[in-house]
Amino acid sequence: MTASRILIVEDEEKLARLLADYLVAAGYAADSLGDGREVVPWVKAQAPDLVILDLMLPGRDGLELCREIRAFSTVPIIMATARAEEIDRLLGLELGADDYICKPYSPREVVARVKAVLRRMQPALAGAPLDDGLVLDEAGFRVRSPAGEVELTAVEFHLFATLYREPGRIFSRGQLMDHIYTDQRIVSDRTIDSHIKKLRKKLAEVSPDVELIHSVYGAGYRYEPV
Repeated sequence: MTASRILIVEDEEKLARLLADYLVAAGYAADSLGDGREVVPWVKAQAPDLVILDLMLPGRDGLELCREIRAFSTVPIIMATARAEEIDRLLGLELGADDYICKPYSPREVVARVKAVLRRMQPALAGAPLDDGLVLDEAGFRVRSPAGEVELTAVEFHLFATLYREPGRIFSRGQLMDHIYTDQRIVSDRTIDSHIKKLRKKLAEVSPDVELIHSVYGAGYRYEPV
């Protein structure tokens, strides 16, 4: 089995080397970059399994990079920052980050976070079914189950993947818009509602008689596995 490949984006060279050593010792393959301008081309070319992305980087800002990566990839992203203000944490997550960690941190803690995120993300998006029997085919924008297969649009797939990879979490319409419209276009709440309506209809083909996406009055939507 091939080791999961982790990209460390960190301009402190000693810290990057230390973190890479810990990740390799834990059974991962680790690469590192210190310049924000190198990140997007590298991710497109190498397709890592997870990115540890520092907030403050030479060349390009980590939040800007997170937004751009989300425009073409669902790779898990852990944001690392020495700026622990709540706005940075929330903004990072709403731009599509899957977790954050505050500096100074223990390399062991980072390894634990990496394991947790990969454990949560990989079954949903790498082709393995969760307990509900669904499989998300990211390459083909399809959802499969023992009952059949259905094709989704790109927007519908990313919308469902956002909900599916964090079962039980309530996403506001604004958060869902940020996840699926990374170009910051202006859309209304009704747009999300319309996508949810179409998505539910399609999912009913592979999960009949079961409501997978639940509305939470005044809050948004959540995915509940069967």
